[in-house]
Amino acid sequence: MAQQTQETKNNETTEERPAVDTLDYEAAKEELTQTVRALEEGGLSLDDSLDLWERGEELAQRCESLLKGAHQRIEATLQKTEDEADDNASTDES
Repeated sequence: MAQQTQETKNNETTEERPAVDTLDYEAAKEELTQTVRALEEGGLSLDDSLDLWERGEELAQRCESLLKGAHQRIEATLQKTEDEADDNASTDES
């Protein structure tokens, strides 16, 4: 059964999977983890391995992009909080 599951995964094409740019971080990370696992297990044809590798690269870029966006949101929130604290300190000094 494990071999059948592996064969089923190997036969999936990129077109059958959701577009990488539509995935949220958790979904992209989970698929990336599965992709790495499949590549590490081996037993794939060269074409299947290359397809998985390319998909994995896209998934890694997606994860990186989403993490960068989250970091920017955190930085913006921290800056806003700091600015508000500075404004309150200025008001208190008056």
